[in-house]
Amino acid sequence: MLRGKHILVGVSGGIAAYKVPELVRLLRKAGAEVRLTATHNALQFVTETTLRTLSGNPVYTDMFAPVNEHATEHISLPDWADLMLVAPATANVIGKAAAGIADDALTTTLAATVARKPVVIAPAMNDKMYDNPATQHAMSELGQWKGVTVLDCTEGFLACGTEGKGRMQEPEALLEAVQAALAPQDMAGQSVLITAGPTREPIDPVRYLTNCSSGKMGYALARACLRRGADVVLVSGPTQERIAPVYGSRLHIVNVLTAAEMAEAALARWPEAGMAVLSAAVADFTPAQVSPVKRKKQPGQTGMTLSLTTTTDIAAAMGASKQNGQRLVGFALETDHEHENALRKLRDKCLDAIVLNSLRDAGAGFGVDTNKVTLLMADGTEQAFPLLSKEEVADALLDRLHR
Repeated sequence: MLRGKHILVGVSGGIAAYKVPELVRLLRKAGAEVRLTATHNALQFVTETTLRTLSGNPVYTDMFAPVNEHATEHISLPDWADLMLVAPATANVIGKAAAGIADDALTTTLAATVARKPVVIAPAMNDKMYDNPATQHAMSELGQWKGVTVLDCTEGFLACGTEGKGRMQEPEALLEAVQAALAPQDMAGQSVLITAGPTREPIDPVRYLTNCSSGKMGYALARACLRRGADVVLVSGPTQERIAPVYGSRLHIVNVLTAAEMAEAALARWPEAGMAVLSAAVADFTPAQVSPVKRKKQPGQTGMTLSLTTTTDIAAAMGASKQNGQRLVGFALETDHEHENALRKLRDKCLDAIVLNSLRDAGAGFGVDTNKVTLLMADGTEQAFPLLSKEEVADALLDRLHR
């Protein structure tokens, strides 16, 4: 999603600068070209050689250096950039930026970028500096400027040995923030409900029935909607997937375990949603009775019979209660008669669209980062997509659903 984009990274003098090499690596892996400007203090924490080697470009640190590519590097770099990311942004740099002070390579470059290109600011400082009213005022001020995103700090152990709020977001979160700042905001103001991951149906206190869903596709859809400006309620079964904490109140995650819990959460939130995308792999059956104690194998026992009962069909229930203007999108993971089964689900559950993928397609299905899907619409149109990353599939589906 960053392929061909020009990202300008400003590095100021905080200990969190040690994370910048990994950030640069992630940006380049995502396809971006990266250039850096750094304060002299920043180079006390990370070397210019490291930044130059990883970015493949010179590092702009001195406004009057004779080796600068342009006489006014602080103007040419913003012209080149699609976005500027300041990471870490110290209290000093944040205060200067809010006051319009530009007295070194980084702050002059930032002053020439604001209001012209998107800017993401990633604060990092001691918790006492973070709590300073002047710092809080400057962060609030910058956050109100057009095109400027000010991320919040996270809590944890700080370099001074104390614990508190002041840690810079991790490189993966900064990558997410950059992608969001460059994404089209064509879903701004929309409310989207997404289900993701597997469910667990308990047999006893230590055993359960489940499936192989990793939640990757559902979380990719949630990230894509968030990047494009939507408010997202994500009803998630147990999964290792996470969404970077850069979206604030626009993301609400409801963690559930069982199919019954997922049905209750999804149906309760459906009336407030404009669109729902049901990508979770929900159990069709659950044990009729749950043993309060562990069911142990007895001497001579050769088998065990479980009595199962059906679970709530979430898609069918939501389809039956769908109101005018609401859109309902289902998923169908099939192993045989794929197209026929998907069309039947589309019709029987009153869906507006269904996403079909087959376990017989290499690289598609559970636990992998890629998928190969076909989107079937209620109006009879279809669109098949090649094998793509699940992040790319999510954006491709949203592009089609917004036509």
